[in-house]
Amino acid sequence: MTDGQPIRVLVVEDDPVAADAHVLYVGRVPGFAAVGRAHTGAQARRFLDRTPVDLLLLDLHLPDVHGLQLARSLRAAGHHADVIAVTSARDLAVVREGVSLGVVQYVLKPFTFATLRDRLVRYAEFRAAAGEASGQDEVDRALAALRAPSPAALPKGLSGPTLERVTVALREAPEGLTAAGAAEAVGISRITARRYLEHLVDAGRAGRSPLYGQVGRPELVYRWVSGAERRDP
Repeated sequence: MTDGQPIRVLVVEDDPVAADAHVLYVGRVPGFAAVGRAHTGAQARRFLDRTPVDLLLLDLHLPDVHGLQLARSLRAAGHHADVIAVTSARDLAVVREGVSLGVVQYVLKPFTFATLRDRLVRYAEFRAAAGEASGQDEVDRALAALRAPSPAALPKGLSGPTLERVTVALREAPEGLTAAGAAEAVGISRITARRYLEHLVDAGRAGRSPLYGQVGRPELVYRWVSGAERRDP
């Protein structure tokens, strides 16, 4: 958010059904507001000429222009909104080209709400970094906010998509989650949820403390560590 205001998002997507879904997704993420939708590059340009926007959720394959060409023309016209590119293409050359045009994230189609929510939350954390960095570590932390967990680095038996869902659920629970609570939120077993939560603790991305006031052995409550250094789990 900027000065207490939500991050304003323009959804640029040629498929009306997908555009409606993306607008709905954005509206469900705290701190973000979908301020409009455009189905072509021309509509996006006209919208940006009259309405301030912070972030474009931009489909790269539009009927009248490639998304990166649109981003390039918007930069030339003085528009400085960041871009999360939405595409079904896996061409890494396109990814490299997008870096110079303000593309801060790529989301591959088809994607779930949880995937987009995670990217938006990471973008908000990156955007919130302000002031002068005290050193290289602080710069690295700011950039690391944009990175998703690396599935290849996960311990045996853990998966990237499930870790992403557990991470998002924990971030959205300011009072913390027990293993049972995380299991219910994500749709996995309590034992499995505890493994993912303990992995986040080991990675320095979550903390845990006992929950007292109940009969028997106290249950552990896990909380997201705000601003903690993010290492590939």
